[in-house]
Amino acid sequence: MPRRSNIDSLPTDVRHWLERALTDSNFSGYCQLEEMLAERGYSISKSAIHRYGQKIERRFAAIKASTEAARILTEGASDDQDARSEAVIALVQTEMFESIINLQDASEEDVSPEDRIGLLSKAAKNIATLARASVNQKKFRLEVQEEARKQLLAEQSKKLDALQKKGGVTAETQAAIREALGIV
Repeated sequence: MPRRSNIDSLPTDVRHWLERALTDSNFSGYCQLEEMLAERGYSISKSAIHRYGQKIERRFAAIKASTEAARILTEGASDDQDARSEAVIALVQTEMFESIINLQDASEEDVSPEDRIGLLSKAAKNIATLARASVNQKKFRLEVQEEARKQLLAEQSKKLDALQKKGGVTAETQAAIREALGIV
């Protein structure tokens, strides 16, 4: 198990300052951050700052993805293809993934090996449930799409029949159009 990061042992206000500085610098400028911490009396290497920055950046990316999914949830009133459920499943999957990453990053001081196994077991069961829900949602979406396709073809077929009755389309032309559109 890797040892605890020096950054985790920083006072809360200094760690929060570092987190803000990392986001403000778009997770770059580690040499300058190393110097600024040294000026404050803390000896933290740029490599340690980089590792910590990567961890914070992963969390920000997960939050951003979750926020974007929530925005998508609220767009549009129609939900014939169950897009909201798909977005909710994606949100939960993102959170589960982030939780597993956090569990992997946790030290033995934070989580005992027994607790870690229990948490991973629960996560695996939840992931299996999410996977089933995702498969069922995609199956439902495909069924809705197929039904919409059948309705469209039925409408097109009626319009073709109406054109022939008006005398504007020959039987051969109508057959060719039906074949091109996949209307049986």
